[in-house]
This record gives sequence, structure tokens and C-alpha cells, in this order.
Amino acid sequence: MFTPERPYRCSPSVALRPEPFGALAYHFGTRRLCFLKTPRLVAVVRSLAGHPDVHTALDAAGVPAAERAAHLGALASLAAGGVIEPRPEEPACDLLEEAA
Repeated sequence: MFTPERPYRCSPSVALRPEPFGALAYHFGTRRLCFLKTPRLVAVVRSLAGHPDVHTALDAAGVPAAERAAHLGALASLAAGGVIEPRPEEPACDLLEEAA
């Protein structure tokens, strides 16, 4: 289930090919091809790994409030197709290392 409050990233199994309309995303595992229909959506997908959550990535890409629901819907579809995935959690700090 897509949860925009979580951190995401473009799947390592996906290649994005820039196109005039946005990009083509090819998933090497499923062999599925999908379209990212706007350059702004491509910018969001490419930047997901650098943000703490999806909302922050949308803000950084300058997605206006009027377009936010459409972008969240597109990102949910990309998550369902495996193009984007939840980013693995950072390992917890080892208390023994901190004490040293």
C-alpha cells in the first residue's frame, strides 16, 4: 500500500529513459513498461530517495497544490507496479557503539 508519509525510492530494477513527454520506465524484473507523462513527475520520481517522505519530494519539485492529488495518484500507481518502492529503513544506532 502506498503511504506518502514514508520515504520511497525508484526501484533499483527500473530504468528511466527520458522522453519529450516525461519518461519511459522499464522494470527489468517484471518486463513491464510504463509512461511517466510529465517532466515534473519524472523529477519527483528521481528525487524520492533524497527526501524523508513523498510530500517533501513533491514540495521540492514545485508541484502546485492543485496538481498534488494527481501526482499522488500517479505515484500510487507507480508503487503498485513496482517502479517506486518504500526506501529501506536506516539501521538503528547500536547503543554499544554510541557509548564507546
